[in-house]
Amino acid sequence: MDLSCHRGDRSLYSGVGFQLRAGNCLHLQGSNGAGKTSLLRQVSGLSPVSEGEVSWCGKPIKDNEYFCAERIYLGHDLAMKEDLSAMENLKMDAAIAGQSVHPDKVFSALKRLGLKGREHLPLRVLSQGQKRRAALAKLLTRRAALWILDEPVVALDVPSQTAITQILIAHLDEGGMVLFTSHQHLPLPSTSIASYRLLG
Repeated sequence: MDLSCHRGDRSLYSGVGFQLRAGNCLHLQGSNGAGKTSLLRQVSGLSPVSEGEVSWCGKPIKDNEYFCAERIYLGHDLAMKEDLSAMENLKMDAAIAGQSVHPDKVFSALKRLGLKGREHLPLRVLSQGQKRRAALAKLLTRRAALWILDEPVVALDVPSQTAITQILIAHLDEGGMVLFTSHQHLPLPSTSIASYRLLG
């Protein structure tokens, strides 16, 4: 990879490289301002790469038409429309990825994340924690091998954190991959998790 990121005259990081294999999870660590979010966005294909290259299945992601459908990126911006319901947002998210999702699957995902009874409410009336849980429901309603998650459990209560951890473990057990940042401890299996620290 050998990725670099610069902000003006300041170098956030350079020469960053790692690999993820099926069933593996990488915890990206670093102090505030080290560039964790910038790196996640580069790996997701959402921010340009000036130095280095991100590859998926041996092919650069900029030339890989399938990559976007194979990854889910959840950042601080939840990328959901406030005027639509959680139900509508999740169905639209799947459609953008070229997938369809049965309403029962969406209801089940939202129920599992504690949003039963709020499926049809506009997102704007939900609390920040509820909005984040609605966004995290994408992990249950869309098929994607790679999950890229920026502080996935921030603003969540303990039961919701536990539910997300269980969802991550199930994804890894099925051969999925996870790249994430988190200041909270997520009790993931030591056999499948590694860490990488940015030194910015």
